[in-house]
Amino acid sequence: MEIGYCTNVHAGVDLEATQANLSKYAARVKQLVSPHDPMGIGLWLAAPAAQQLLDSKETTVFRDWLADQGLVPFTLNGFPYGNFHNEIVKHDVYKPTWHDLDRLQYTKNLATILDAILPAGKTGSISTLPIAWGKQSLTALQWDSTVRQLIELADFLHELQQTTGRTIHICIEPEPGCTLDVAADMIDLFQNRLLPRGSADKILHHIRVCHDVCHSAVMFESQADVLRQYQALGIQVGKIQVSSAVQVNFEQLAASDRTTAFEQLASFDEPRYLHQTCIRKSNQTIHFYQDLSEALATVTNPQSLLSTWSVHFHVPIFLESLGLLSTSQLDILECMEICKSMPSIEHFEIETYAWNVLPDHLQRSDLAQGIADELLWFRKLVSTEKS
Repeated sequence: MEIGYCTNVHAGVDLEATQANLSKYAARVKQLVSPHDPMGIGLWLAAPAAQQLLDSKETTVFRDWLADQGLVPFTLNGFPYGNFHNEIVKHDVYKPTWHDLDRLQYTKNLATILDAILPAGKTGSISTLPIAWGKQSLTALQWDSTVRQLIELADFLHELQQTTGRTIHICIEPEPGCTLDVAADMIDLFQNRLLPRGSADKILHHIRVCHDVCHSAVMFESQADVLRQYQALGIQVGKIQVSSAVQVNFEQLAASDRTTAFEQLASFDEPRYLHQTCIRKSNQTIHFYQDLSEALATVTNPQSLLSTWSVHFHVPIFLESLGLLSTSQLDILECMEICKSMPSIEHFEIETYAWNVLPDHLQRSDLAQGIADELLWFRKLVSTEKS
């Protein structure tokens, strides 16, 4: 198993800022978690930083520096293309889409860089967005371009492996509200779009799934069911993003506590990121809202709420509860339990990118310590399950 944390929690789009963040935060996390051995990281390189690293001299210097720091970039987060820490990100994180040429070129650049900086003998993974924002957003021409570019990427990764011996796979990450937001969408992509048009061997080897635990939890999917469906169909999971959502079951709360719980939930309504929300009614119907603010606006009397809310807000994975709210930590446990029977899943990336926008009472003055606490909690979980 390769375990690391995703560095998209740190701001900065160029190589200088990326390296400064690794020096300030990742190096200290390593001291706290793995002082004597190398530590994995999920490296985020925005497009400007990736462009700089296409220079072979820059790449060599960066590779050697990472090795000196004991940081192993076994996976890259290729989802956010631009500034992931703008004052308002929201829907911009889904641009460019997979029918845009810039997305293909950016991902090829990342694969080239990862091949150059990853220690010899290691397999690399790159997570990427689930095509575009919107369930029915693509035209036939856009779908054609998307499929053509993904097949071209599979061919590119195949040629890279033939040339350098390095296996790198791209991992598409379903997310609520996107073109692919549940397992059924991912299965449809493979069975009805990719495999009929390209080499099955190349596609199934180089194009895989990035399974984000929080995203499935928001959609009220069973972690075990999702992973078993992929396995049964020969679709490989190249990477697990270990993450936790905000949840609350109002029916389980006393009526007198529901207003307070609603207020606590509203404290997670912040302006930078999109916080997709699913509300499951007592009759099991699910209503989707593209942002928490829209879901909150539907409520006039919190005391009458009997529904269960699940919110796309990545909270620290070691937290079981948030006041009267809960988290989807149990989904992490379920995911890891099923992963024990799937030894081919090797890459695990803790992705709590929202540390800096958490409500005030959850903020940490020492970000590195908070990240270290997550890694230590997850390592203990994995160690306990192995024993």
